[in-house]
Amino acid sequence: MNTVNVYIKGQEDKELISFLRYFPSRIKNIGMDAVFDRQIVYDYKDGRNHLEVDAAVVRVETVQQMAERLCAADNILVLCHKNPDGDTIGCGSALCHALKALGKTAAVLCSDAVPSRYSFTAPVPFRGEFEPKTVVAVDVASVQLFGENNGVPQYTRHVDLCIDHHTGNSGYADFTLLDGNAAATAELLYEVISEMGVEITPLIANCLYTGLATDTGCFRFSSTTANTHLVAAKLILAGAQVEELNTLLFDTKPRERMEAERIARNHLEYHLEGRCALMYLTRDEIEQSGVDPADLEELTSLPISIEGVKVGLTLRQQPGGSYRISVRAAKGVDACAIARRLGGGGHTRAAGCELLGNLDNAKSAILAEVEAELDRPETQEES
Repeated sequence: MNTVNVYIKGQEDKELISFLRYFPSRIKNIGMDAVFDRQIVYDYKDGRNHLEVDAAVVRVETVQQMAERLCAADNILVLCHKNPDGDTIGCGSALCHALKALGKTAAVLCSDAVPSRYSFTAPVPFRGEFEPKTVVAVDVASVQLFGENNGVPQYTRHVDLCIDHHTGNSGYADFTLLDGNAAATAELLYEVISEMGVEITPLIANCLYTGLATDTGCFRFSSTTANTHLVAAKLILAGAQVEELNTLLFDTKPRERMEAERIARNHLEYHLEGRCALMYLTRDEIEQSGVDPADLEELTSLPISIEGVKVGLTLRQQPGGSYRISVRAAKGVDACAIARRLGGGGHTRAAGCELLGNLDNAKSAILAEVEAELDRPETQEES
């Protein structure tokens, strides 16, 4: 098969450059008509001298355009993703408060309960009290991430607007504001709310700071940029209670969460000559500990923190029996490439997927992909 050059339409996106390494060997060069989105549509025909990739699968808005659409809307339903984290809940709450400040009817809906640790964001829950005319998703990369509970599916059939920072966003909404360089959706939403002319109150600042801090590991992850810190500084000036928030979000652990961590540590395993560390929790163990499922997200950082480990895996059995797998990677290793080959996705250093079957099958499948990634020549050179 002939070697071809690749030309990408859209905005520059460094993560897609990494993704393109996994295309067949016939792709030789990447032409920087700038790259955009990893969920790309492509067409290859023998005899052509280049492969043209169309990134129009996501209709991208500017901050100003998104702000104008929100200001023109009313009866707005804000959707968060299932198993909500600080970014989706912080953004959902912040946007709802901003819309209500403009005199609009707005509420937040999530498939799963909001973890108690985020109750201070004071999201206005949707109870069917109005008929949504505009549906907005925040921090949700694909329709599958909305979940099936709480009446959510009836509102995900047609999503009008989406604000997100995941470069793998599938383009399910009519209009999407997407910035893969943002460390959190909260970083992007700050600009939108400011453009809407809404005052960043201490409550809104707390919500957005929660999204920023939790998605960056309290500003420790490699996704953290100078702009992330600038936005955080503006939120502090607006009244974000940083000391209290950091204590609540990072230094306070329920006893049930500590029990779950104890059980998971007892399952710690090393694979691939110590380059991969894995821990897991079965559904029975999760129920035995009494932990809030949202608190299990913190466990995902434990395996990768071990000296010499390049990939950390955390497997958690879901109510239906499947295993939700969190992948964390050291510098030079692509976590998203590992998860994507099993139907998942995420970011370069943090990604995830969900696998059916028993624990042994889930382990075998994910470890095979980890080994393939770690043994790639490019990975060995970078690490």
